Order: sequence, then C-alpha cells, then structure tokens
Amino acid sequence: MKQIRIHGRGGQGVVTAAELIAIAAFNDNKEAQAFPHFGVERTGAPIEAFARIDEKPIRTREHVYAPDVLIVQDPTLLSTVNVTHGHDSNTLAIINTTKDKNELNIDMPLNNVHTIDATKIALDVIGKNIMNTVILGAFAKATGLVSLNSLKKAVEQKFEKKSKSIINKNIKAIEKAYNG
Repeated sequence: MKQIRIHGRGGQGVVTAAELIAIAAFNDNKEAQAFPHFGVERTGAPIEAFARIDEKPIRTREHVYAPDVLIVQDPTLLSTVNVTHGHDSNTLAIINTTKDKNELNIDMPLNNVHTIDATKIALDVIGKNIMNTVILGAFAKATGLVSLNSLKKAVEQKFEKKSKSIINKNIKAIEKAYNG
C-alpha cells in the first residue's frame, strides 16, 4: 500500500487533490481512499488530507503517519509546520516552490525531493492561484502511482458540473506539470 499525505492551507484544494488521486487510482483499476484532516480551521489555516493506493482492498482508516509521498502545496508551511514528520529515507516529496531543492530547509534526502512552481503554472494556464491539480501532474510523473490519462479522466469526473473551459484548463495544467 502507498500512502500519500498532502499539506496545504484551507482554500487551496487540498481535499480535492486527495480525492483526485483516489479517483485516478480507481480509473487505473486500483483500490484507493481519500479523506481530510481538519477541525474548525478556516481559509488559510494549515490542513492535511490523505490518500492511499493499493492493489487490494484497503481496510485501515487512520491518518497517514508514515507517508510514502508528501505533497506540499504551500511552501510557507515548510517553516511553520513539520511537514516531514513520519518520513523515512524512501519518502518522496513534491513541493510547490520557486526555490531549488538545495535551497529548502527540509529534513529529508534531497534526491527524494521534487520541486515545481505549480503556482506559476496555475496562474499561466488556469488564471487563478489554485495549484492542486497542477501539483498532481508532478505527482503522477514523479511516482507513477497514477497514470496521466487516469488523472485527466479524474478531473473530468470530479469537475463534471463545472464548465468545459475549467476542465480543459486544469487538464492542460496537469499536462504541463507532467511534461515539464
């Protein structure tokens, strides 16, 4: 089983990112689950969401304490929240930042850290600073846990009630991050 923990702030689509990972995994004929962890926080407060992917049914429902993959949507959390808690030497991190990984003050092997300026891609392609789908393109590329096609299909499924333009922009942003 692969366990993913996503860190971000309320309003950044952290929960939606976890749901999209699970939907994409289902589209790849895998078992998956996604769920958030937050209390009374409001927009801007640090939150976490979790996803799991496996070939067989997933029975556990606990938080992800030992992540295989960390996704950090907001780089300011690196200095305010211990986003790497529970990691091991094999944990991968995908971080939305303008900095090179060598500039980050992160307690994990740098060869396991992938950086992407997901905010820039979101602003350029989507027109808004909502980078959750963008960073999932980088997640798919770095981990291989979900395919690019299943992720694009997940966006179509999750956003089916939104305009075709919004769906197309998100898919284009995912592709740009994946191929970037």
